[in-house]
Amino acid sequence: MTENVLLLASFLLFMFFFAGVGLASMRVKEDTTDDYLVAGRGMHPALAALSAVSTWNSGYMFIGFIGFIFLNGYSAIWIAVVSTIGQLVAWIWLYKYIQKQGEERGIRSLSSLVSNTTGSPEAKTAAVLSVLFLSIYAAAQLTAGGVALEVMLNWSPTIGILIGFVLVVAYCYAGGIRASIWTDAAQSCVMIVGSLILCFVAIKGSGGFSGLHNELEIIDPAMVNLFPSGLMFGATLWIAAFFLGGLGVAGQPQVVSRVMTLKDDKARKEAMVWFFVWQTPFIAIMFLIGLACRVLLPELGTSGAETGLPKLAMEQLNPFLGGLILASIFAATMSTADSQVLACTAAITDDVKPEWSQDHKTTKKVTLVVAAFATVISLVGQQFPGFGDSVFSLVVLAVYGLGAIFVPLLLVRMSGYEPDSTHTIAMMIAAMSGVMIWTILGFGDEVFPSVPGMGAAFATHFAFCQFRDESPDNPFGRFAVPKGKPMGIGIAVVLLLAATVEGSYFAFAPDESDGPGVQGSYNVTANFRTLTLDNGGEYIADGETFSLNLTTDSLNDDSLNIVGAKISMSYSEDETSAGIGCLASGGGAEPDTITGTLIHNEFNGSESGENQEGVPSSHETLVEWYNDSMIGDVSNVTRDDIVAGLNSNGAGLGQYSIDISVDVDMGGGQLCTHTDDGENVDYTIEVIILDYTITEIKEGSVGLDEQRSNRVVQPLHIARYLDCTVGSYD
Repeated sequence: MTENVLLLASFLLFMFFFAGVGLASMRVKEDTTDDYLVAGRGMHPALAALSAVSTWNSGYMFIGFIGFIFLNGYSAIWIAVVSTIGQLVAWIWLYKYIQKQGEERGIRSLSSLVSNTTGSPEAKTAAVLSVLFLSIYAAAQLTAGGVALEVMLNWSPTIGILIGFVLVVAYCYAGGIRASIWTDAAQSCVMIVGSLILCFVAIKGSGGFSGLHNELEIIDPAMVNLFPSGLMFGATLWIAAFFLGGLGVAGQPQVVSRVMTLKDDKARKEAMVWFFVWQTPFIAIMFLIGLACRVLLPELGTSGAETGLPKLAMEQLNPFLGGLILASIFAATMSTADSQVLACTAAITDDVKPEWSQDHKTTKKVTLVVAAFATVISLVGQQFPGFGDSVFSLVVLAVYGLGAIFVPLLLVRMSGYEPDSTHTIAMMIAAMSGVMIWTILGFGDEVFPSVPGMGAAFATHFAFCQFRDESPDNPFGRFAVPKGKPMGIGIAVVLLLAATVEGSYFAFAPDESDGPGVQGSYNVTANFRTLTLDNGGEYIADGETFSLNLTTDSLNDDSLNIVGAKISMSYSEDETSAGIGCLASGGGAEPDTITGTLIHNEFNGSESGENQEGVPSSHETLVEWYNDSMIGDVSNVTRDDIVAGLNSNGAGLGQYSIDISVDVDMGGGQLCTHTDDGENVDYTIEVIILDYTITEIKEGSVGLDEQRSNRVVQPLHIARYLDCTVGSYD
């Protein structure tokens, strides 16, 4: 049995196992919408917790998170630790409120929590936004599954997406949310064993922990720094975004639905313990695997960073265990997509069309339509790589969109403040707008959109409390607005904390030029142009030198990427002859030598040319100081390598010394006298400007253009433009 066949057999074996677990839920299900959407509120806390871990992390943990660590190194620890703190806050307070409301009011969807009235305008709006973002999120899960199958089995991502659609519908129709939770629990148990084995093998292959650290430092010193370089908005907002992102777990309908399956608050507390006992070591394992990927698979580059875990499994594990990893990844993405589709179903049937809420057959039809919609998004995304083929960017948009919409409203309602429909809808629209605008402007590469999204929602809330008559004045509900000394102390603590973070970042963050970055393949298109420093004509006598001293000050632009200079010289032959002997022989002119010398700092060159009788002649002296090997298709280089090779960084500015000399060689013979005292030389002195475009070459996708003209490429802080390459067992 070949290794590829063994890999496929192992994958199918575990997939049948996971599918069997999910389908087994048919034996205990009840044909009611309550059982279909919240498992009758009787799920065991351990199962609900393991499912929440799998659903929350899903394809992002296996694909996107690994890519983020691959690119950022140690600084990725912030998203792991700070996000976990945010999740802890959500479990302690927000989930307590959610579980209580769900139990008392019989709520089955997160969108129902934004209002006390079923089918209210704000509940409908929340449901529509939930369906929009969850469809994108589910599409990301299908994409992640397609990526995994492409990397390890060399299948088209489209096949993986379509298989995912079939499994999602099968899970939903088999046992609803119970099938999803059972599958998640089985997958979590198998995956943590497989990932632990992979982590052990990868760390050993990297030379142990010390060897891993040393190799990372050699690859890029910035990889072993706890801060990334070049944060546009500083470290405080960068870190705060991770906390809000973790808190945003309470705004994820597919995770909240797990909490709604719990019987009471005691079950919630037990589930919370199970959640963090399981997730914390899992995150640590994935973090180490991501670092090992950078050491063991440096050839992946930016475009292959997301494929690190499946590729590492393919290289470091035997095919049987590789199939286990692949099946776990695929099952996780599918069961998560299933959860998101069910959450969309609950939002539609409970809030958009409440009259469908108890119609079990109609509810299942809604599930089918939502699953098809998510699949279409995923398939269309394959045709537009800039939008759809990066799992991380899709998840970021959905996670922070949902978190920004729901978390501020949940916090406001927890405080006892009950905003009316206009107030609530305005907060949701502001949150969504903040996330979308921030993402469109490209600032999501610097700070995740949770900050502007939630910030816009709370700003709208405070503005309505202050200026709208229909909204109660106290924005904190039953809590008094802090004033005087308490307010001052609170502000001082926040400012001190921010100052400490920024001071630490200033002191310890690496310079942007400290490391070589990530290698990849690129197409570099060059555009050369020239600017004239001087031109004219000069008669230069035999043995004489005409000299010029020029400067780039006359160009009035110090930002020019000057990568060379040249002297263009043109001349003819003016040698004359006289005497009767010239009629017989010796009448022809001998060529003269014209030499142009160009000196600029340490760069210099000299070229000579000869004139010819009867025809004009010319030649150039060219001096360049760029790396022409960085033009065209280049591989195994970083963007920084390209920029370093093509950017002059001011080397072309300053003074230029030009010398043009003439060395006459006269012909002649007996009774034939030649006269040649020198030559007229026309000259033009120009500097050469290079503008260039860097396009990343991605396997099977359209590259991303970045125009560069004497500018330094900023490092990516988020694995936002990631793609995949195809591989298989040898």
